[in-house]
Amino acid sequence: MSEPMVIAVGYKKGSMHRIINHLIQLQELRVARAQQEASMQGARLSQLDASIQTLFEQLPQDLAAQYRKIEKKGLLAIVPVTNGVCSACGMSLPVSLVHAVHAADSLYLCPNCARMLYYPESRPRHVGRRKRRSEPAKVGIERFSSSDLMIPRLVSQQRDDIIAELCDKMEVEGFVDDAGRLREEALKREAIISTAVEHGLAFPHVRGVEGGGLTLALGLHRKGVRFGGPGRSLTRIIFFMVIPTAASAFYLKLLSGLAQTFQDEEPRERLFEAETPEQLWKALVKTTKARIQ
Repeated sequence: MSEPMVIAVGYKKGSMHRIINHLIQLQELRVARAQQEASMQGARLSQLDASIQTLFEQLPQDLAAQYRKIEKKGLLAIVPVTNGVCSACGMSLPVSLVHAVHAADSLYLCPNCARMLYYPESRPRHVGRRKRRSEPAKVGIERFSSSDLMIPRLVSQQRDDIIAELCDKMEVEGFVDDAGRLREEALKREAIISTAVEHGLAFPHVRGVEGGGLTLALGLHRKGVRFGGPGRSLTRIIFFMVIPTAASAFYLKLLSGLAQTFQDEEPRERLFEAETPEQLWKALVKTTKARIQ
């Protein structure tokens, strides 16, 4: 195998960590912008564009150009190494390259997909239950959730507590291993820009969860809460998702399908007719059938 490609060298020891964190922050803003477009919220794009431009200007020109070049191939330009594997393309990396990425004295590219690599801090881990052989093939929203992850009546009254309630549900039902860390990551994402949109919807989430597939929990708040969205609107329908790195692009399609479905009042009201997790699950499957395949 050829030598791994290095794209940033010559920096003082320790400075590469700052550059990697800068690139990750830039990518989070780029993803947040794509999420705003997918949820049909264009009003806050100018705010994100200004922040993105500032971060690009603060990068060395060669790295900024490399980032833009990689990003043209897909949404993600810098991705974590997970268990010795590039989390974007799934290629097993040479042990020597994994060690080099961990040392972070230079910035390396994946030999297969050419994305920038970094070694992450510990992340929440997806431990979703395996599909039984006897189960029929799942379609639509059933691929990403189940009645076990439905909460028809959220009891919390604040945004952070609601996110914690949904994270706890995922852990209790055996889909993730660390609800506390999951909550921390979700709140970091909310700090970039709120995931609440119009029509009382919010899409808090955590990207880069290790292992498993994209998983969704749904909670309803009957009175509505302040979630930090546009204007003074209250949020009543909260979709919480954990997203492996490899599923980041597909997540935008799911987000778009949910936003389009529930921009109309009738599907929203169908959800609120549910009193049990099973009823809420049936309503979600039925209302999303046309747009989420």
